[in-house]
Amino acid sequence: MEGLQRCFVLHYRHYSETSLILDVFSEDYGRLTLLAKGARRKRSNLKGTLQPFTPLFMKWSGKGSMPVLTHAEPISIGLPLRSYILYSAMYVNEVLARVLENHTPYPVLFLDYLNVLRELAQADNPEPALRRFELALLHHLGYGIDFLHCAGSGLAVDDLMTYNYREQRGFIASMKITQLTFRGNELKALAARCFETPEQLRAAKRFTRIALKPYLGSKPLKSRELFLPRTRSIGK
Repeated sequence: MEGLQRCFVLHYRHYSETSLILDVFSEDYGRLTLLAKGARRKRSNLKGTLQPFTPLFMKWSGKGSMPVLTHAEPISIGLPLRSYILYSAMYVNEVLARVLENHTPYPVLFLDYLNVLRELAQADNPEPALRRFELALLHHLGYGIDFLHCAGSGLAVDDLMTYNYREQRGFIASMKITQLTFRGNELKALAARCFETPEQLRAAKRFTRIALKPYLGSKPLKSRELFLPRTRSIGK
């Protein structure tokens, strides 16, 4: 590669006695796995630099499955993600690491990722930012769906009518109420990525969980497991 790349570390793990294996999301190369040799040595200039949620300039060499990191420097300080908001950001990182294929460029998704971190850093409630990011991610993965028209009749959705979600087809008007049922006003909120009521926000969460499940598989998300005890303690 040539030149420095804007990147974020999604996750890292120890490798040998002194090195790290990094899951990285880069602006021009997408997700990739890098070997940071000697990054854990006491005198390494990388020590403390390779942290999630810190914008970095990075450079690497090698064309195999695990190129070697040759340079990393912070672009700015890490974004201030406090308390339970941090778990939401960890969830975003874990989802990206799970669903993105290596070496597939997603330059616009990179900007969406930067935006969701900025939103989370300023948010009291992380849910709207998370739902917008999940919908953007589905779009970039090629998940095309029409929220504004009934897949059966082609008519525009009506705020007060109910529609059942059918995978590969879309939303079809129905009186039968299930976990796959959404009101027309909820579908319009999904299309606009703007959630004005708690009901619309809950519907958005229900939909993104349904839509992301085929990409995430059956393995539980570690970030959700970490977040649950926190939310229970807040509710006490």
